[in-house]
Amino acid sequence: MELPLDDAIARHAETVFAFLEDLVAADSVLGREQGAMEAFERGAQSVGLTTRRMPFVPGPLEDARAGIAPSPEKITADRFQVFATSPGDGPLHLLLNGHLDVVPAQNPELWTNGPFNPTRREGRLYGRGALDMKSGFAVGLLALHALRDVETDLFRGRRIGFVAVIEEECTGNGVLRTLSENGIAAPEVVVLEPTDLGLLLGGVGVLWVDIKVITSAGHANVAGQSVNAVDLGLRLVEGLRAWSASLRQSDPEPELGSNTDPYAVNLGKVDAGDWTSSSPATATFGIRLGYPRGWSADLAEARVRAAVRDLFKRDPDFRIEPVVTLTGFRAEGYLIDRKTPLVQDLMAAHVAAHGEPPHSYMSGSTTDARIYLNNFGIPAVCYGATGANMHGIDEYVELDSIVQAARTLTRFIIMRFGQGRS
Repeated sequence: MELPLDDAIARHAETVFAFLEDLVAADSVLGREQGAMEAFERGAQSVGLTTRRMPFVPGPLEDARAGIAPSPEKITADRFQVFATSPGDGPLHLLLNGHLDVVPAQNPELWTNGPFNPTRREGRLYGRGALDMKSGFAVGLLALHALRDVETDLFRGRRIGFVAVIEEECTGNGVLRTLSENGIAAPEVVVLEPTDLGLLLGGVGVLWVDIKVITSAGHANVAGQSVNAVDLGLRLVEGLRAWSASLRQSDPEPELGSNTDPYAVNLGKVDAGDWTSSSPATATFGIRLGYPRGWSADLAEARVRAAVRDLFKRDPDFRIEPVVTLTGFRAEGYLIDRKTPLVQDLMAAHVAAHGEPPHSYMSGSTTDARIYLNNFGIPAVCYGATGANMHGIDEYVELDSIVQAARTLTRFIIMRFGQGRS
């Protein structure tokens, strides 16, 4: 038999799915996040939260604790983040967190219905950001809708907050600014990232670099006699992959479980050449590298630069040492203790909602939870919906998983605010 709480969740599910469609329809790639922020404002106000816009004007290099600021040409004016909270003057007792920036929708013609045309099929909602992580805002708002029906006085005397940030996908500067500039903090934080209804407890370090390879250009008819910057760069990438693989032995991370490539080197972008019949003189490779949780960002940068220098010295085809430039993430690894009350009680709430414990894990990526935990000592854990094709073509979220995640979140919030049903 369902509890009244679950009945309330079911009643509001369709309203929240429509809200999620509005979020997905907003093309909130880097620098264009305002439309999604406005949609979140409307949704937050619909559950009785008050909202405040926080201007986001990046500095020249940002704060090295998070990441190097994106290129100014990618940024539009008047960017802002949004903080929503239950009314009153009491202390902020719990914070929900989510990011509204999404990665670019590469090759939109390959999507079945287009990346920013939210489409429902077979119980799923498709679209860029439907899973990562606009689904989290649907989970949070669905929980708050239901609690507003069932526990009318739940937040009296102590407030709950819900913060929507940007630049999670490239720096982490968004959540850093909410803390260092706006003072948006609480004793505990639930980051509503998609986790397949599991608890994501930590992640490896992540570094973004551009590596520029420089050679002499040449005519295509003597291509076999000249050194091609792209060919050299690809050798460099393979060398870095071999170096990265060696870290599995030198710096093992037991919490990563069966992950066979925890410190993956991803070649995300290549910029090279200006003429098909010319051998390119330069090539720039945009690379994302994972690194061990025990390293600082400074150490990771030094190790990467040393690895590139070693590869340069060992390959006689290199004439000029490649140039390594930091471009985004300087994200250090993180891991919350499983014994913290936040983790234990969120697990208990999941058991109360679903009858069995959730899986818990550490990932070979990163989230904004690291900044709360590493830089401010605030316990933070990720919990959220299920789906597939994150950062890929035809990304989707399972709509029922939003309902299931909200069942856990409502019980956890009631547990935290100490009133009513379990």
